[in-house]
Order: sequence, then structure tokens, then C-alpha cells
Amino acid sequence: MAAPVILVLDAAPSPRLGRLTGQARIVYTDERSLAERLPEADVLLVWDFTSDAVRAAWPDDGPRPRWVHTASAGVDRLLCPGLAASHGTVVTNARGVFELPLAEYVAGLVLAFAKDLPLTLELQRQRLWRHRETRQLAGSRAVVVGAGPIGREIMRLLHGLGVQVALVGRTARRTIHGPEDLDRLAAGADWVICAAPLTESTRAMFDARFFGLLQPYARFINVGRGPVVVEDDLAEALRRRWIAGAALDVYQEEPLSPDSPLWTTPGLLVSPHMSGDTAGWRDRLGEQFVSMYEQWASGLTLPNVVDIQRGYVPSPDIPL
Repeated sequence: MAAPVILVLDAAPSPRLGRLTGQARIVYTDERSLAERLPEADVLLVWDFTSDAVRAAWPDDGPRPRWVHTASAGVDRLLCPGLAASHGTVVTNARGVFELPLAEYVAGLVLAFAKDLPLTLELQRQRLWRHRETRQLAGSRAVVVGAGPIGREIMRLLHGLGVQVALVGRTARRTIHGPEDLDRLAAGADWVICAAPLTESTRAMFDARFFGLLQPYARFINVGRGPVVVEDDLAEALRRRWIAGAALDVYQEEPLSPDSPLWTTPGLLVSPHMSGDTAGWRDRLGEQFVSMYEQWASGLTLPNVVDIQRGYVPSPDIPL
């Protein structure tokens, strides 16, 4: 019996798949040859998770991979009508790799804002001694939008810093608020943090109307997906001082253009989609895929299965 074919949509540095030698035939491809090679693949590893090529190349009929795995938390770059109609294909993501690093990054941003570290660094650069008061983080209130594992890990770390956290998900359940509660919760929050996936219900959800609800001392952080924020509206809210500040790690278009006005928007901290990337993250992604492949080849149920209609991996309720 021929070994299964793993087709890797590659990006440098390539994944370390040596452990699968003898278990599978590994074929590497780029965007240009992806459509030609998809029909021969049993498994597609989307290592280049910044690519939109899968949506364009996915076959409408005929042979296609039985399993698609993306080395990312978000799956919006993959999903398309053809893939949704491929009932024999399972899609998985890299849940389990990015949660803690992302939560640490958010906690760092919240602390930096509360203690006014950006201004401290700027004053040091100018050699100016300017005493001022900063905010106490304990007792402040945060709303985390996105009740998946990233949002839950953010909630856990912020709780440890004494922050009161409300978690908002797609639907209300015992320990999670539904979308209908978001406006009320956000209107009294010190911190609004987006860790939501990109779906039709979350696209452009943070707009001028939403930012107008927030308090002048509130700060907004997005580590979810770029298109959930109307960037022009956020920039205008900052210029008009409707809110005290914001931090973006994801954007409508990446990389951010050098002439984007976001670079110079007052009160905005810009980072280059790095919040989940700690030393060794690519190795962890490769190790995760190898482990999942061995489960799949053994006939075991795969973890991290994406609900293609929803656009993310559903999470159970948080235990009381």
C-alpha cells in the first residue's frame, strides 16, 4: 500500500517533518503549483498560513485531501465554499500553541498602558524628568471578546493581576456573556480586548458606533483578526480622544504599508503580528503537526477540528 502523501504549502523556514520518514511521502509546493498538486494529496499542511492560495486552488470536484491542517489559530484564509462543501475533508488548526504567548503579550500591553511606559520611554529619550501618577491595575475592568482558548487564557492572566474580567462569546452560556451584553459591558470597561476569530458576524464589529460607547479612559487591544476592526474609525476615535489609547497586532492588510496613517495615529501602539510568536514557535507548530499526523494515520480522532460553518474550533463552557 502506497504511503499517504502530505502536501506542504511551504514557507521558509520549512517544517521539520523528519519523524515522518517512512510513514508518508512529503511533497512541497508553492502557491503557483498548489492547484495542480492538490488532487494527489491525502493531507494538506498549510505551513504558509499567510497565504490565500488554498481558497483559489481548492478543487470543486474530484480527488482532494482528506485532511487540511493550518499552522495558525485563524482559519479565515482557508475557508471557501468549495472547502465547506467537501464533506470528506477535515480541517484542523494549531490550537494549543499560541494561547499562553498571546495572553502574556496582552498582559504586557495592559501593564504598559496602566503604568504609562510608552511615555516614560519617550521622556527618557528626551532626557525630561516629569513626575506623574499612573493607574492601579487591580480592580480595573476588562471585557475580552472571544471565548475560545486564547480569550480564556487572557482572562486567566488578567485575573491574576487583579482585573475583573467579563468574557463575551458567540452565544451566552453559564460563564460567558453573549453578544447582546457587549455594549453594556464595554461602556463601563477600562480595557476592551479582542481575541475573536474572523467570521461574518465579527467582521467590522468594532466601528465608530462601538468606540463611541467607550469611556474616555478606556483602551482597546486587538490580537484577534485585523478585519474585525474598522481601522479608520479607530484612528478617528483616538484623534478625537474618545478613548485613551489602543494597540493593534493585526491589520486589514499585512504587512502594514509604510505610508499607513496608523503608524502616526496618536495613542496607538503598532506591532507587526508578533503577539503569539515566542522563541521556538515554529518548532512547536511542526511537532504539533507530526503528533497529529500520527494520530490520523492510526485512525484516531483528530483534535482541533474546525466547525467550517462557524469558522473556528468550538470550545466547551468554562467549568465552574
